[in-house]
Amino acid sequence: MVKSFSARFVRSWLSRRMVILVLACGFIIVPMLAPVYAAETNRVQQNKLDVSNLIRSTGLYNFSESFKQFGEEDAGEKDGLLPEGIGQLIMIMVGCGLIYLAIAKGFEPLLLLPIGFGGILANVPAAGIAEPGGFLHYVYNFGIVPPGLFPLLIFMGVGAMTDFGPLIANPKTALLGAAAQFGIFFSLIGALWLSNMGGIFESISFTVQDAAAIGIIGGADGPTAIFLAGRLAPDLLGAIAVAAYSYMALVPIIQPPIMRLLTTEQERKIEMKQLRHVSKIEKIVFPLVVLFLCILLLPEATPLIGMLMFGNLIKESGVVERLSKTAQNELINIVTILLGLAVGSKLAANKFLQAETLGILTLGLIAFAVGTASGVLIARLMNLVTKEKINPLIGAAGVSAVPMAARVVNKEGLKANPHNFLLMHAMGPNVAGVIGSAVAAGVLLSLCGR
Repeated sequence: MVKSFSARFVRSWLSRRMVILVLACGFIIVPMLAPVYAAETNRVQQNKLDVSNLIRSTGLYNFSESFKQFGEEDAGEKDGLLPEGIGQLIMIMVGCGLIYLAIAKGFEPLLLLPIGFGGILANVPAAGIAEPGGFLHYVYNFGIVPPGLFPLLIFMGVGAMTDFGPLIANPKTALLGAAAQFGIFFSLIGALWLSNMGGIFESISFTVQDAAAIGIIGGADGPTAIFLAGRLAPDLLGAIAVAAYSYMALVPIIQPPIMRLLTTEQERKIEMKQLRHVSKIEKIVFPLVVLFLCILLLPEATPLIGMLMFGNLIKESGVVERLSKTAQNELINIVTILLGLAVGSKLAANKFLQAETLGILTLGLIAFAVGTASGVLIARLMNLVTKEKINPLIGAAGVSAVPMAARVVNKEGLKANPHNFLLMHAMGPNVAGVIGSAVAAGVLLSLCGR
């Protein structure tokens, strides 16, 4: 019995000691573990927050949220016609469409491809590639923002690839290049008229500067359009550039019906005699004369005309072959890539999907059509007052889509007369159109410059 009591006492004593020991350990260990537990809890919550932020940063989330908001009155502020995500998705599809036209149809691939890709990059949700801090923003500021380095370098390369011989041999074709610029000023007036229409056009509002930048599309000269739009209407640059290059690419579709409508079959059959030989000294003197005339009469056009004539001079001089080849190949190719990406950066949905865009595309088409028609009609008028007849088809080459417009003229001439080779004759008004569009840009800058 004594042993049993002793055993119970010992067990009871040990139990109390054990309880005390456990409680003591608890009071000591729990405060020590509390910071560890809190840190672990915060880490789990932070991980949940990081995953949530990751999901919100995906393009799929941004697009889906825009579709949820679409049609809601409180969808938030919209810079364009549609919620941001839906607009970006549409513009990505537009960019893919431009790439398709460049690759599958061969429409101005050197520029439509980088413009389309730049448009896709500019509409990546939440990436801000074309916004301040994004690399396309820096490319745009470097090459497009005045003084507009990229268009000027493009003009130098074009000058290095251009032969002004047909224009020198037949100077009167310069009138056809000048006549084709009528579409520019016709479209300028049309843009101002559209802005004052009201009614269904109430949401369209163009300033004089905007109208001037839109009108230059009629010259069918992409670098000139970009140069002028960058100075007068930078917010419209994307729409203007896409319209200008799209219509340049569509020359074989737009021009032939106008040419056939405004000429008779007999006129299309007119054969022109071979052009005279142009000496080297004439080709060297020509760019210098044009430059000095520009300096004296229209200094505002000197950046474009000057670079065009400089490029032509290094080609015709024959003493700087390395510079000529660089301007014709490596330099113009690099600048073309950067120029296309920079223009594509202005295809952001909040800038492009506006009511004005449809007006720009329509007015640009009208300007191009009027420019083509003006050249053809002036050519017919010239036949009434000159002894030596010219084929009025070459008037359509007055738009400065070099050399596509001249090729279209030659093709239409061969359809009417298999022995009618008009390519070199059409190159005269074609290169005159390049000069004419640059002169028109200078005039608009002088009249409408901010």
